[in-house]
Amino acid sequence: MKRCITIAIIIIICFLCQSTVFHYLKLADVVPNLLLIATMSFGLMRGRKEGLLVGFFSGLLIDIYFGRALGPYAFIYMSIGYVNGFFHRIYYVEDVLLPMIMITLNDFIYNIIIYIVYFLLRNKLSFTKYCMDVIVPEMIYTILITLFFYKILVRINKRLKRIKEAG
Repeated sequence: MKRCITIAIIIIICFLCQSTVFHYLKLADVVPNLLLIATMSFGLMRGRKEGLLVGFFSGLLIDIYFGRALGPYAFIYMSIGYVNGFFHRIYYVEDVLLPMIMITLNDFIYNIIIYIVYFLLRNKLSFTKYCMDVIVPEMIYTILITLFFYKILVRINKRLKRIKEAG
């Protein structure tokens, strides 16, 4: 029960920081994708089911507050969390390289899907402009934030494991 409450609080904090605080800390007119970092982290640390659930609720928050329809972001985040869960078996807590590679790939794939769904299907074909204005700056910013934010999530995960083992 404590784990569910803690994860819900993490998702809400990430959402609030991503949608409010980081808008004041924009670099190249983009904000880091904290919900994607949380989804990736819990997928790697806890497995497919946890990644899927964290991704679903993260995407659902975005759908509710910013989406035009209920479900597209939930599906994207859910899929990303589930796929990251496959790497749970080769994940080591001390390893920082795998999470950095995964967040880079996740952010790129996420932005490609957003481009296809929201721009390409509306006949807005300037991919290079979108790539240089949105994808690359957001990837760099998200990677930089991942270096710090991921360590916090690892500590929280270790504490949750200790509580589960003790209780």
